[in-house]
Amino acid sequence: MAFKGLDHVVVRVKDLEQAIAGYQKILGVAPERKSSAALKANQAFFYFGNGTFLELIQPTDETSPVAGSLNKLGEGVHTVAFAVDDTKSTVADLTTKQVRTVGGAFVHPGAANGVLLQLSERKA
Repeated sequence: MAFKGLDHVVVRVKDLEQAIAGYQKILGVAPERKSSAALKANQAFFYFGNGTFLELIQPTDETSPVAGSLNKLGEGVHTVAFAVDDTKSTVADLTTKQVRTVGGAFVHPGAANGVLLQLSERKA
């Protein structure tokens, strides 16, 4: 199992335009905007030169996987993603350590102080 460091952070927001304006003022760069049918959400990605990024996400539908967290917990950090060499072997190793994983690439928030951890495979 090889954790390489942070890959990205996802922040759930109620108002994407307001959040973009605030982060753009802080970071000094414009984001790349996307929409995800699978996540039922609009997204803004602030990319950094080292391959990491910050993602802002606003659900567009109450059935979005992000909507439940936004309604229950409010705005804030939704996911912290770590770059790993191999997702499958990392999940296998975590499972042997009795760390609860979900969806094949995530550590359950219950195992990480309420934060959903994502394992993002990144080759050298």
